[in-house]
Amino acid sequence: MALAENGSPWPPPAVAPLYREMGTDDAWYSGDRRRLADVYQHQAHRNDGRRRLWARHQHPQPGRHDTRLHVPLPADVATMSADLLFSEPPSFTVADPATQARLDEITEAGGVANTLLEAAEVAAALGGVYLRVTWDASFTARPLLTAVHADCAVPEFRWGQLAAVTFWRELPSDSATVWRHLERHEVGRVLHGLYQGTADSLGTRVPLPEHPDTAPLADSLGAEGDAIETGLDQLTAAYIPNIRPNRRHRGSPFGRSDYQSAHDLFDALDETWSSWLRDIRLARARLIVPDGYLRDHGPGRGASFDDDREIWQALSIPPSETGGGITLSQFAIRVAEHQQTAEAITRQAVQLAGYSAQSFGLGDSMATTATEVTARERRSMITRDKKARYWAPALADMLLVMLRLDGTLYTPGLAPERPTIAFGDSVSEDPQTVAQTLSLLQQAQAVSTDTKVRALHPDWDDAAVRAEVDRILAETGAAVPDPMQAGLLP
Repeated sequence: MALAENGSPWPPPAVAPLYREMGTDDAWYSGDRRRLADVYQHQAHRNDGRRRLWARHQHPQPGRHDTRLHVPLPADVATMSADLLFSEPPSFTVADPATQARLDEITEAGGVANTLLEAAEVAAALGGVYLRVTWDASFTARPLLTAVHADCAVPEFRWGQLAAVTFWRELPSDSATVWRHLERHEVGRVLHGLYQGTADSLGTRVPLPEHPDTAPLADSLGAEGDAIETGLDQLTAAYIPNIRPNRRHRGSPFGRSDYQSAHDLFDALDETWSSWLRDIRLARARLIVPDGYLRDHGPGRGASFDDDREIWQALSIPPSETGGGITLSQFAIRVAEHQQTAEAITRQAVQLAGYSAQSFGLGDSMATTATEVTARERRSMITRDKKARYWAPALADMLLVMLRLDGTLYTPGLAPERPTIAFGDSVSEDPQTVAQTLSLLQQAQAVSTDTKVRALHPDWDDAAVRAEVDRILAETGAAVPDPMQAGLLP
């Protein structure tokens, strides 16, 4: 296969419907009110008889702003998904010690844990994300793992597995011309192409040096002028679906967004909060005063009322005139009704996304142990485990690619292995609870010092645990001296 042909429509018709859906999800994820209004006001085909909040054309009075309020629940949902998966960094292990040391160096120096956290959040919003392995010897002496968002990729699947993918990006331009850089990943090679076109057409392919952002790539291309040979029998990119199946596209290999079917709930939540804020604005105390209480500023200059004035001169108002005094106007705020409605909508939205209401602070806020938290958030934990099963194979493949490339480019003699992925605990035990548990076990003489140290520091290796145990035994006087060293034996 090769790069896209000149004049191809862009985005390709095969993925254009998916891109439109991702555009709507992205607007909710961004929380930008203007983007939400643009998305819904330009979707004339979605005339389902319901006047969505963000589909209404607002014509505020001069000097007043748009009073619609957005609640960032969609962003919270995406963040929750990422936190459940990667708030505690996963561990990557291989059998060979030298390979393990190099793998640790690559993942720690490259900030792989942070890349995964970002990728998981975007995947929850857009329905999936791509992991890409790249390298740049002029920049760093190790392979790099990067995340590519799903709306910047054109994938090709075979039997439900990613067979090739073309990543693309728009480059800066000072004219109406749209410059696009296409990066196609195939088994054994990566192709690059620069195109000069329009907003909806890829246009004509031109040499990479024609744009400063792609000019450095020209020196690394092979004899054919557009490809970089990897020498590997596997792709240097992988697709991770957020979760399957995609209810809108049954049988599709694409994952579904956590927002699927929840857009109306998000809109209703925004409308509820906007109504609540409107009640607060209308409930501000206002004084209604007769004309005689106003101070005349002269012809054409109007009149005003000074509510801080303490002494008033005599006013020519008949004492028996009804309504001749100052009237206070203040409406009630429907707090309970709005709060209950907003909470009910939020519960339904997060449940639809696959999470427990307790994960979003809806419920008992009393301090609990990690076991109790896990029990209360069982639905969230089930969703986390389901998503982790999609992440583990693809992530292991990309780490293997990184090791293989590292052995070829930077570390000769390295023995690449496919790492084993162990996801971290999403709920950390409270230190006070751990201390109380260890204290009770100590009183029952049912735990050793080594076990206590390992329970308190699960991330320590054997050498660190042994050193800490020796220090504890020495400080408490429980260390048993070596008879030979103490001179007790002849």
